[in-house]
Amino acid sequence: MKNTVSVSKQERRNLIAFPIATVGRDMCSQFFSLSVLNFILFTKNLTVEQFSAVSAIIVAARVFDAFNDPIMGTIIDRTHTKIGKFKPWMIAGVITTSMVVFAAFVNNLTGWRFVGFFGFIYFMFSICFTMNDISYWGMIPALSSNPESRNRFTSRTMFFSGMGAAFVTVLVPMLTAGDHVIGGNAVTAYRTLAVVACLAPVTMLSAFIFVRENREDSGKKRENVSLGKIFKTIFRNDQLKWVALVFVCQQVGSALISNGLGSTYIYLEFGYNGTLATLFTVIGMSTTVFLMLFYPAIAKKHSRNSLIKVSAAAVTAGYLFVLAAGLFAPHASMLKYGLIVSGFAVANFGSYCIYLIMNISISNTVEYNEYKFGMREEGIISSVRPFLTKLGNAVALMLISLFYLLTGVTTYTNRISELENQASQGLVTADEKLRLITEALAGVTRGETTGLLLAMTLIPLGTALFACFLYLKKYKITEEKYLEILGELEENKAEVTAD
Repeated sequence: MKNTVSVSKQERRNLIAFPIATVGRDMCSQFFSLSVLNFILFTKNLTVEQFSAVSAIIVAARVFDAFNDPIMGTIIDRTHTKIGKFKPWMIAGVITTSMVVFAAFVNNLTGWRFVGFFGFIYFMFSICFTMNDISYWGMIPALSSNPESRNRFTSRTMFFSGMGAAFVTVLVPMLTAGDHVIGGNAVTAYRTLAVVACLAPVTMLSAFIFVRENREDSGKKRENVSLGKIFKTIFRNDQLKWVALVFVCQQVGSALISNGLGSTYIYLEFGYNGTLATLFTVIGMSTTVFLMLFYPAIAKKHSRNSLIKVSAAAVTAGYLFVLAAGLFAPHASMLKYGLIVSGFAVANFGSYCIYLIMNISISNTVEYNEYKFGMREEGIISSVRPFLTKLGNAVALMLISLFYLLTGVTTYTNRISELENQASQGLVTADEKLRLITEALAGVTRGETTGLLLAMTLIPLGTALFACFLYLKKYKITEEKYLEILGELEENKAEVTAD
């Protein structure tokens, strides 16, 4: 009885300390992921060849992650220290990530020298953040196997993760473009905001100091693991394979807007106004707060399959509404802006619900793996989620770069970049800069904005609907099946103990 109380107290402590730890690291990673492409577009005057090289670097780094992520998961699984297998990598990863992100935004390089430096920085971010991300999310299955507790851990962690990301999402566009830009130009603004990277290690101390994972299998002997074994572990788990495909489809679609298409469309349609870009994101994302707070309660009353169907309906209604508003509402009017933002909020509610369900579904394949093959392998399985996130973002960024080149967006962003750099050097005033940018954006054609609109609505809608269909057809670990698996695992452990 005494031990039960102790475990209960530790779980409550974990429920507080573990989610708090992600705030700073998500601020740091969101700042890099959200801002790096806009930083390049609006402060670095690159040729088509140089911009294409930057896009290729991003894709190459994500291909590298295909090997880096599962290898990191295996290294974590085979780590034995007094503080467990997760914490050493969490701390090492968050400190080095912080340093890399800070360096990315405080350089004066241009042209091919910048492209080379960016390649180094992007690969280093991939390596360092992988250390932290896989070890952090990989700890959730080791904190609890109880379905309700795991839902609480996942939703609460997603809530704090969203808080960190939202802080950056709200402030960065507003403080790097328009009337409220820090220092009067984007170059100075990005350098100043890079200090958020330093906050990541601070909040991560919460997990390092106060969280304790279940170490029941820490003494078990593990077989030698090759690269082939890593991918065998991932692909032999049929449920993990399907949910992985579902996850990456959803991620590609949602990342198109969050990684740049949304803000770029706002700039070209409604003017170079960071406040409008911020409100687009904030209002659009506000509906996700409801899910972050109340998903555990909702999950008690509704199955994941029923929630997936509701999500598909919300995504469909939202994106079609955005498309209709963009095509038929008066050009550059606040009515059009309000309708687009409202539609995006509805679509994002459905998209985020899918994302949350996918995270839980991936975590549940840990016990399924143990049930089928006798090994939990949290580190390897947990490496799938960050890998898929990076892969989805990479595909999205590649598509975004392609859309920018096809629609002529870089013509306008290069002009803005010239003016931002002139303002940082004192060659033009902030007011003159904004006037000249407004004149440049006056040349944007309806065809160019319509092309962006179609890309940011039809592609996310298609990928989301395909993801929902695939999940309902192929993923079999329902709430009832998961409880059945847990029961059989407990029986097996009891038999081993009795022997």
